[in-house]
Amino acid sequence: MAAPQIPNLNTLRSGKGLRGRGRGGRGGPSGLSDRKNEDQDSIIQKTDSDASHSRLSAVEVGYLEDPFAKLFVTEQVNRRFPIINRGTYVRSTAIDRLVDSFLSTNPDQPKQIVSLGAGSDTRFFRIFSKRPSIPLSYHEIDFPANTKQKITAIKRHPPLLQTITSRLPNPTELSISADETSLTSPIYNIHALDLRTLAADQPTTEASSALPKLPNLSPTTPTLLLSECCLIYLSPNEADKILETLTSTLIPAPTPVSLIIYEPIRPHDAFGKVMISNLATRGIVLQTLKKYSTLFCQRERLKKFGFSSGQGAADVNFISEQWVSESEKERVASLEMLDEMEEWILLAKHYCVAWGWRDGDGEVFGKAWGAIEAQDAADDEEMG
Repeated sequence: MAAPQIPNLNTLRSGKGLRGRGRGGRGGPSGLSDRKNEDQDSIIQKTDSDASHSRLSAVEVGYLEDPFAKLFVTEQVNRRFPIINRGTYVRSTAIDRLVDSFLSTNPDQPKQIVSLGAGSDTRFFRIFSKRPSIPLSYHEIDFPANTKQKITAIKRHPPLLQTITSRLPNPTELSISADETSLTSPIYNIHALDLRTLAADQPTTEASSALPKLPNLSPTTPTLLLSECCLIYLSPNEADKILETLTSTLIPAPTPVSLIIYEPIRPHDAFGKVMISNLATRGIVLQTLKKYSTLFCQRERLKKFGFSSGQGAADVNFISEQWVSESEKERVASLEMLDEMEEWILLAKHYCVAWGWRDGDGEVFGKAWGAIEAQDAADDEEMG
């Protein structure tokens, strides 16, 4: 789920740089099995613990309400710096707003969410605890190492397992693979899959037939795709092909489909260069960052892959100022002292949320997101 790190605006003063979200299939070129690429995959997979720890810190301080966050953490979590907690809060609430608007539009209409590189994300459990009868099918895709950890946690903690089984007409509809890396049910599915396997050339009959099967994924149900610092770990070519596969083959037109992206931006100014350098010391490479380096580039990316009904993008600083109500700002400010405001603004301007949609024959996302405020193009210049 949205994790912290890259997502969570980490302060540079720690000397460890910004952490990446521990999410799904990212890494080096597909098909390579040398030690270097295996090590890169391992580094990215392990960032999931950074994500879950940062979220739990934000929950314990009072920024977020999430009773499930602690169930995916097995170690003692130290309280994060205020600037990290604030970044976790803004990112999470921004994506929550977009997701909730989608789910609240035509509420009786079946819907589908596909989370790329979900890691220890708690979104499924939070949604179904608040909307127990929602007609939603939820899918998560991640490396087998991460999905196994998640399924182990689900089996260990009754509140997690009961959130799934209590929504099923028959508990036997829940199935876990023998190696405990995959879970399937009518409402919740965890797919153990390296996303790079979806990067086959498209569209061809041969490529389509060679794609891995994703049980219970519907090609005709309005679908929201989530990529919270996931695609950025792939090569630009692989990331693009994965989006093409998802939107052209697995969920083809005219099915309404949308994408929410959470990623760092603006790598070419002084701070951006330091950010990249610090991440490199941890072996983390943000492969698509230079190609999709601005809000404008992110919007053009959405158009390119068929999200032509509408697009929007905003950096985290804009979202913090414009999307959060004054009363909520006061509540958040009262939680802990944030005395690094200049650093916060600088960090927040280097992360963004971008969203786009293709509504097809019926209006779903236009109704849900049409009025959500995006950042003005005049604010889209890279900071020098």
